[in-house]
Amino acid sequence: MTSKPAISNDHPVFPPLAGLFLGILAVSTASIFIRFAQAEVPSLVIAAGRMGFATLLISPFVFLGKTKRNLQWGRQTWSLIILAGVFLGFHFATWITSLEYTSVASSVVLVTTAPLWVALLAPIFLKERLTRYVLIGLAISLAGSVIVSLSGNCSLTSGTVTCSGLGAFFQGQHFLGNLLALAGAFLSGGYLMVGRKVRSRVNLTSYAFFVYLIASIVLFVMVMISGQSLTGYSLPAYGWMLALALVPQLVGHTSFNWALKYLPAAFVSIALLGEPVGSVILAYLFLHEKPVLFEIIGGILILVGIGISTLRKPQVQEDNPL
Repeated sequence: MTSKPAISNDHPVFPPLAGLFLGILAVSTASIFIRFAQAEVPSLVIAAGRMGFATLLISPFVFLGKTKRNLQWGRQTWSLIILAGVFLGFHFATWITSLEYTSVASSVVLVTTAPLWVALLAPIFLKERLTRYVLIGLAISLAGSVIVSLSGNCSLTSGTVTCSGLGAFFQGQHFLGNLLALAGAFLSGGYLMVGRKVRSRVNLTSYAFFVYLIASIVLFVMVMISGQSLTGYSLPAYGWMLALALVPQLVGHTSFNWALKYLPAAFVSIALLGEPVGSVILAYLFLHEKPVLFEIIGGILILVGIGISTLRKPQVQEDNPL
């Protein structure tokens, strides 16, 4: 993982920035679906079900295509695909489990700090330079994420900010949940960087299928080791897992994987910071959780940061798909 991603001569038929926006909308539904499913299903089973359904749903598009060409990738490409799948599997295992121990806002905000890891590591592993606009946008968006994460502990009264119970953020179950969410962020960053590397040589459908398949295997092994059951749940519970596979996974993650072919990994990862904003809006609409002032302020900062990072459009990377 030391050479720079290849560049080719094909052009995207859909604006990459629009693809990122679609991805943000889709992944914002994940925490809502997970919360509904967790009323009955263990977190690891939810993660395995999400990836298992996603793999099954995308498989016809792969095997109806030029499957033989997929098997002609070199050893390095296959190694990167496997690594991406392992990163993705452990990402979902840690993040979905974190929702059992901490709030949706804290979990989603912390897991979307993936841009920080990408920003720190992409110049080393991908040789991608970060523009001034991306760095400024990253800093503002991360500041907004911190404000959102503190929204449950702080309030504004008569012009004075008061915070209480901040110690709980670093103690007990909350600390475990936050730690798991941060681990999920690191794994998400690795997944994005590997995807940026390999997407220059593998077409979208094949890449998504094999990465999702590897992630499914990793998660199913975890479920078996933990002694949990994949069966015996209600139809609505399986419906929520199917919804996770259809919307945030197939639409959301596949949109990000598609954009990784054309945009730098750090830039794509910044778009993930829009997820807390979408999650807060959806929680208000479907769970009747009214956003507090700090969630609104933090959300605005996140959107401003994303906007600044797009002031100077990243150079489109192009390659010849296999």
